[in-house]
Amino acid sequence: MTIALEEAAGRLKTAERVLVIGCSGSGKSTLARQLADHLSLPHISMDRDVFWMPGWQQRPRAEAMDRLKALVAQERWIMDGTSPGTLPLRLPRTHLVLWLRPPRLVSLHGVISRWLRYRGRSRPEMADGCPERIDADFLRYIWNFEKTESPEIEENLAAYGRDVPVCVLKSRRDNDRLLARVRAGH
Repeated sequence: MTIALEEAAGRLKTAERVLVIGCSGSGKSTLARQLADHLSLPHISMDRDVFWMPGWQQRPRAEAMDRLKALVAQERWIMDGTSPGTLPLRLPRTHLVLWLRPPRLVSLHGVISRWLRYRGRSRPEMADGCPERIDADFLRYIWNFEKTESPEIEENLAAYGRDVPVCVLKSRRDNDRLLARVRAGH
């Protein structure tokens, strides 16, 4: 069920498990980290805590799924990361989904800005030893995200998250407005 930003801000007061999903560069990690700090929720980054090991080594799938199951089983968290194939594990335990869906140019700008900021070193939401990188395949993934990833996200929401409220944030301004409302206690 889709809810408005104002209602999502209210639900964040009591939500104990929140998913922040969306395209790379949409601001997922920034918003999740800021909300986690304000709401005193543990912040889980799927990139850092589940999928990647130092040196851009992808964690073996079975190990990654075991880690994810253990994290999802915790009582309280805010988790950033989309990974549509893992939504069947995560949605049944989720109280609220924040789906960041800005225009693709916003996400491309976010990824390029992040690359410039962290070039040569790992960002906080990534495993150590994984310096920020960018390539044509990654840029294509972002450009095509709505066409290639969003249908699977929608299918998973319908199948596993039917009763989970979803707030769609369509711009950085929406992200900022939600955070401001939460900080103001509304």
